[in-house]
Amino acid sequence: MTRTPLAGVACSIARATDLFADAWTALIMRDVLLGVTRFDDIAEDLGISRKVLAARLARLVAEGVLARERYQDHPPREHYRATDKGAELYPVLLALMSWGDRWYADETGPPALVHHHDCGRDTTPLTVCAHCHEPLSVANTEPRPGPGGRPGPGTHVLAPLLAARGRETEAQEPRGGTP
Repeated sequence: MTRTPLAGVACSIARATDLFADAWTALIMRDVLLGVTRFDDIAEDLGISRKVLAARLARLVAEGVLARERYQDHPPREHYRATDKGAELYPVLLALMSWGDRWYADETGPPALVHHHDCGRDTTPLTVCAHCHEPLSVANTEPRPGPGGRPGPGTHVLAPLLAARGRETEAQEPRGGTP
């Protein structure tokens, strides 16, 4: 089956998820971020074929999400570590985990907990506003057009919808800018 590339779509969600061609990529990142960094250990943990794992790791390295580092010279052996770009995926994976815990955990509870070292408690990740620190949801947010937005593949309907919302917002805001 051929997959349609999404890297050219004028949508940050499409561009970001283009990297995640399948669930293996997210699970590989989970393993590496949690300390399973050697090829054989990742393959064993996930039960993934070596060919598929090699392809996914090569893509993550090419994208600058992971770096391959040698940890032994004779015989040569390498492991993977998250780059800054890769480490920034951790909150995304935590949000996905939290959602999965809410909707797919069985009666025994979630398979893993997130412990916050700073306060010493187990926690549930939240996405909050950078300004007021209140939780963000579909009910209290509204996407608006950004400078890179444009209609095209993957945004034929969405881009005009966001543009219309932007025009409505501009019409409602007082003239002269914000104080």
